[in-house]
Amino acid sequence: MTAESQNLTWRPLAVSDAPAMADLLNAVDAEDHVWGRYTVEDAAEELDSPIVDLPASTLAVFDGPTMLGFSAVHYEPTAEVVHRMQAAGAVHPARRRQGLGTKLLRHGLETARTLHARHHPTLRLVVEAVYGEHVHGAVTLYSAAGMTATRWNLHMRHPLGAASAVAPIPDGLRIEGYTAETDEEFRAVRNDAFHTNGSARLSAEEWKVWAVNANFRPELSFLLRDVRTGTAAGILLTVCWEAETAATGIRDAHLRVIATRPAYRKRGVAHALISHTLRAAQDQGYGRASLRVAADSSSGAFGFARRAGFVTDDTQVCYGIEPP
Repeated sequence: MTAESQNLTWRPLAVSDAPAMADLLNAVDAEDHVWGRYTVEDAAEELDSPIVDLPASTLAVFDGPTMLGFSAVHYEPTAEVVHRMQAAGAVHPARRRQGLGTKLLRHGLETARTLHARHHPTLRLVVEAVYGEHVHGAVTLYSAAGMTATRWNLHMRHPLGAASAVAPIPDGLRIEGYTAETDEEFRAVRNDAFHTNGSARLSAEEWKVWAVNANFRPELSFLLRDVRTGTAAGILLTVCWEAETAATGIRDAHLRVIATRPAYRKRGVAHALISHTLRAAQDQGYGRASLRVAADSSSGAFGFARRAGFVTDDTQVCYGIEPP
């Protein structure tokens, strides 16, 4: 049976769809083990984001009150040279291979072209989607749409306990915990560090939605400061998903952002921040820590994380396409 032959409802997402979306995402995670668990509050926070235009950028399919799948496209307000748009989506495991995913992905790519023309028509457009390497249906879907694998990310976990690495604070730097007063410094370090790798800078509004949200853990987020100049040299920002804790019984401290300003690289800044955070997480009763790093050996991130005691749990692939 194809998607077109079913008596289904197709419409943009709405904030009121949070319960249905949480149910869908949890069903998908139980099958694919890609995103982690969601509460209704988590889903509502994403749907109610001030940087997402639901009518213009989303499409969902419903069978009565049950959400069977969705497509959502996110553009970069501050893109330079290359406009990298993220296409996210999912189909309920029980309703796959019925054409729903194909229709939703087609919508995502068409919507990406429309939003690109509206916001950044002079830039080069790249549309990307990330999913688990082990989910063969997703690989088939993206390949059929002309998308190719461009990079791989590793999800790594750390058991904490006696295996926690110990690294000293580099000379001339001191460690500080996150505060509302240093929030802007955290964002600035992230932007300076990632911009050198081609990533767009996050606006204050995007930062609040993406990083300092309901899952953010300020008590496990730290900054290293240059004592002489007062410059923020590096940051580490941690999140924890309560739905995942409820489902697994394990509190996971996910190191969401690890960034070092270019002038302070190769001085052990990241290693010191990770070491300090792992010990703090253990002291605060967390059962494990996790992070995602690029599998590309040229970045050095994988070897660095492994030396800190992290082991690979799964691999996610970024699929990309430059639509005509």
